[in-house]
Amino acid sequence: MKLVRLASLFAAAAIGLGGGTALSAEHTLTISSWAPPSHGMNAKMWPRFVEMVEEATDGKVTAEVKLGLAPPPSQMDLVMDGAADASIIFHGYQPGRFVTTKLIELPGYEGSAEAASVAYWRVYEKFLSKANEHRGVKLIGLVTHGPAQLHSDKPVTTLEQVAGMKIRIPGGVGGDVGRKLDATGIQVPAPKVYETLASNAADGVVMPMETRKGFKLTEVARNVYWMPGGLYRGSFALIMNEEAFADLPPELQSALEEKVFGEPLSRMGGAMWDEIDQDGIALTRSTEGNAINEASDADLARFQDISAEIREKVFSEVNDTGIDALAAYELIKTEMSAN
Repeated sequence: MKLVRLASLFAAAAIGLGGGTALSAEHTLTISSWAPPSHGMNAKMWPRFVEMVEEATDGKVTAEVKLGLAPPPSQMDLVMDGAADASIIFHGYQPGRFVTTKLIELPGYEGSAEAASVAYWRVYEKFLSKANEHRGVKLIGLVTHGPAQLHSDKPVTTLEQVAGMKIRIPGGVGGDVGRKLDATGIQVPAPKVYETLASNAADGVVMPMETRKGFKLTEVARNVYWMPGGLYRGSFALIMNEEAFADLPPELQSALEEKVFGEPLSRMGGAMWDEIDQDGIALTRSTEGNAINEASDADLARFQDISAEIREKVFSEVNDTGIDALAAYELIKTEMSAN
């Protein structure tokens, strides 16, 4: 079986996630994870994924997580090349490669990350899959994190203060927002944000609240500028090597397709982000010297105008792929309100 490939060539820490079933499993998948060991991806999401896989296959398939195989922007190539069987990618790290995924990143959606992730998968099945942007890998789930906020060590209390600040902003809609606010954008992978802030290479970062704990931002970015609904939402895909999936017996493929991949996995991933966002909020409120500064009504109105401009830009980009952007956007909102 070609399920554990080149990962054995890498010197990386491995996290055993299977229970007793791992000892009797017939197939072991290698998962590449780029987040710190204590991050919710490793502490919550991947263990739950393994549980789902083991339960669906009666223990015949399990997985182990390896850390540090490659930086976040390289995860898709890692899986395509077979150096890992599965991973999670952030679409914004690969500008130009993904366009339709920007629809879920737009600011202004109301609802949890779980509701957004379920809506995302359903919209993908109806609309976005036609763009075939994940060609080369098997797409097994789509997830969005919670609303992203601005984290900085010096207090930011108005949008006007953002102009000229050096801010770590991801690609995708997050980058569009930064440009509209006249920030100087700095792009570094999420695991590097702590040292980027600690060295004063950036004045702030725009990330979800879970990073207060997951990336220890309470130590180096004691203030949060809070925009209701967030400045954007990040877009992630859970992916699998196509050959690794094809190597599984047909009955195990069917079990994973029916019970794990798609909406169930997307829902679980979104729920995980809701949990760790709450952890980050609680830690911020309990940590001395930390503060959450809410946007004023005037800033909220200004940002609504900015959001409308970004929405039109993204609609145009998505329409150019042959996808009906407005119809997909409206379905996201409808599905989120129903979940």
